[in-house]
Amino acid sequence: MLVFIICSPEAQTLTIAVCLMVPEGRVNFQQLKIIREAARQDYNLTEVANMLYTSQSGVSRHIRELEEELGIEIFIRRGKRLLGMTEPGKALLVIAERILNEASNVRRLADLFTNDASGVLTIATTHTQARYSLPPVIKAFRELYSDVRLELIQGTPQEIDALLHNGGADIGIASERLSNDPTLAAFPWFRWYHSLLVPKDHPLTQVSPLTLDEIARWPLITYRQGITGRSRIDEAFNRRGLVPDVVLSAQDSDVIKTYVELGLGIGLVAEQSGDNQESDTLTRLETRHLFDANTVWLGLKRGQLQRNYVWRFIELCNAGLSLEEIKQQAMEPEEVAIDYQI
Repeated sequence: MLVFIICSPEAQTLTIAVCLMVPEGRVNFQQLKIIREAARQDYNLTEVANMLYTSQSGVSRHIRELEEELGIEIFIRRGKRLLGMTEPGKALLVIAERILNEASNVRRLADLFTNDASGVLTIATTHTQARYSLPPVIKAFRELYSDVRLELIQGTPQEIDALLHNGGADIGIASERLSNDPTLAAFPWFRWYHSLLVPKDHPLTQVSPLTLDEIARWPLITYRQGITGRSRIDEAFNRRGLVPDVVLSAQDSDVIKTYVELGLGIGLVAEQSGDNQESDTLTRLETRHLFDANTVWLGLKRGQLQRNYVWRFIELCNAGLSLEEIKQQAMEPEEVAIDYQI
């Protein structure tokens, strides 16, 4: 028998209920962690063992014992390889996610009630958001919570997603990936577009209206694959049947600016990455009519209790959401489709 602790998002009270009963035996937390990690690691047991700091033989033994205990096959197999989950396995994965999340909530509970106005808020985000979008929000947050220390971790959307899952970050902020993960509660922050950076007196400053065909004639410097809306850039050129000459790709806007200033090419960067210093050497051209908008998302691990200052940070970013709405959405066990207005 496993005990499932259910927490109310409003009052954060506890209700204890039996959620899984197995005759003649017991399902343990390590087995549930293995089920969850197997799905996350694309059923690669070597990676599962590495993530859980155990041996591959131990992982295989736990899976075998759990299947024998429940009397079902959890995984689809080809020889010794796992290819996916059976229907009973998928149902078990949902239960495992909830149980492990609630177990984590129990560990966090005492700290939440005794230390609600101080602590550490860890935010995983991209360089562009950390450098250009977050400063005014963080300044406002510090005025409300002077005893909360902030940690900013900069990474790719994939790294941000992983940090949210493994507890390395409280909040993740990125333009891609977070809204597509059903185990995360994602809230929109703002929409943004790309703009084009060219050296002063570049021929493109005389082109009106600016077109993708004209941009594709020049060496291009932009973000690397998977970050800061790069997919929107590729999609726009693909729709036009163009293959731009991307001579350099980088992770952050400041690096792109540096190489545009050196004359290596023209740069497609996030609109919000502008500052006063670039006006001396570069010209920024609007490209809203050429590339689709991007949305910056704030992600939290779904179903996990948080200190009140975490909810408050989300509210500071999106004033259209109340604290009650944020809590309710974040504590939902499954993704609920919401038409956000931003």
